[in-house]
Amino acid sequence: MKFAVQKPRIPFKYSFWSVLLFFVLCSCSFTANCGDDSSCTQVLFIGNSYTFVNDLPDTFAKLARAGGHKVEVGSAAQGGWTLADHLQSSETLNTMNSGKWDFIVLQEQSQIPSVQQGRTQGMYPAGRELVRQIREAGAAPLFFVTWAHRNGWPENGMSTYQSMQAQIDTGYAGLAVELNVPVAPVGSAWFYAVQGHPELSLWQEDGSHPSEQGTYLAGCVFYAVIFRESPIELTYHAGLSEEVAQTLQAIASDTVLPTP
Repeated sequence: MKFAVQKPRIPFKYSFWSVLLFFVLCSCSFTANCGDDSSCTQVLFIGNSYTFVNDLPDTFAKLARAGGHKVEVGSAAQGGWTLADHLQSSETLNTMNSGKWDFIVLQEQSQIPSVQQGRTQGMYPAGRELVRQIREAGAAPLFFVTWAHRNGWPENGMSTYQSMQAQIDTGYAGLAVELNVPVAPVGSAWFYAVQGHPELSLWQEDGSHPSEQGTYLAGCVFYAVIFRESPIELTYHAGLSEEVAQTLQAIASDTVLPTP
C-alpha cells in the first residue's frame, strides 16, 4: 500500500491567522510565569495545527484556572509538522529540555498514526526519542490521541470516520504501551460525542480541523487527564452556550474518569 501523508488544509477563513500563527506559535509561546511556585502546573504542547487552531493550550489553561489551578502553558506547533519534524527542530528541543515542564504533550500529524507504515517508520522512532529526552528533562510525557477526519481517509482504506479513528487509536496505543506513557484520549471523547450527540459540531467545514466545540472538548479531556478531576461545572465556556459546554464537559469526564 502506498502511504502518502497529506498536509492538512486550513480553511480559507484561517488563512491570515495561519500565517500569523506560523511566526508566533511555531516558536514556543507562554501564557504565564510560574516562577518558583511549586503548586503551579507547567504544560508544553508539541504538535501542529490541531494544537494551535483555536489555541488548545490557552483553552486548557483557562479551564484549569476556572478549576482553581495555577498553570503555565507553552506551545511548539507548526502546520502539518510531525513528531519527526519536532525532533529535528533545535527550538523545540531546547524548549522541551529546559527543565521547567511538568507535562509535555506530544501530538503527531493527523494521518500518520492511522497507517502502519507511517507509524513504524516515522511516528514510533521519533516518539521514542522525544519521550526519552522528555524524561531526562524531568517532565512527564503525554500522548495527545487525536480525532479522525469526518469522512475517514478512503485513499488509504479507511472509508469512514469510525474506521480511521480505530486505526489512530491503535497507532497511539502501540507506542503508549511500549513506552508506558499515558494518553489524553481526545479521539475517544470525539467518538462518544459523535455517537451520542449528533447535534454537536466538532469539525470545521474541512472535516479535519477542530471547531470551537472540538477544541473545547479536547481542553476538557486534558483537564481531566492532568488534574484527575472532572471538568463538569467549570465556569469557563469559551464562548459556547452553557448547554453545549456542559455536554462537552460531561463527555470528557465520562471518557477519562472512572465511574464511581
